[in-house]
Amino acid sequence: MKGKILVSTAYLPPIEYLTVISRSDEILVEREENYLKQTYRNRCYILSAHGPQLLSVPVYLGSIHKTLIKDIRIDYSKRWQQVHLRALTASYNSSPYFEFYFENIEKIISKNHEFIIDMNMELTEVLLKFLKLGNKISWTTVFEPEGNCESDFRYNISPKKEPLFPVKEYYQVFSNSGIFYPRLSILDLIFNMGPEAGKYL
Repeated sequence: MKGKILVSTAYLPPIEYLTVISRSDEILVEREENYLKQTYRNRCYILSAHGPQLLSVPVYLGSIHKTLIKDIRIDYSKRWQQVHLRALTASYNSSPYFEFYFENIEKIISKNHEFIIDMNMELTEVLLKFLKLGNKISWTTVFEPEGNCESDFRYNISPKKEPLFPVKEYYQVFSNSGIFYPRLSILDLIFNMGPEAGKYL
């Protein structure tokens, strides 16, 4: 996958998203597509004591017309920030590296960004720093129809599709049952493995 790839914007994305980025030289994040519901664009999964837990950022969808992802605004009428931050704390407070990374994530989520795409980009940039990845990320300027780009992962990395490749197993706080959960937010890997997290991509 060396060279340029195309990905969607994503909220605290899954491990496979960062794996794809780590193996590429230049990353283009799509900002000209129409918003898609029930995707990683505004949701992620973390591991709670009761199993995988969905965290979803509420957004305004505007009129009945299709809305570009770059124009999707976050809905702050719902107390989602407090819910997400409490859920992250409850799930990972006992993980080995939670205290080293959580404050940076908390600051970004608490900022009240107007657009989901801007918050996602800021979160992705800090995640890359945590993982010690120096890959160049920029926005698309025009929409490329699906199939035009050879390394197009915008619609392949999806909670509705099978993973692109297996995730290496690592220690998870709530894995007492012996079950490994592979499709979680990259934060699960970072909070549990800390400086070693990048080696699992």
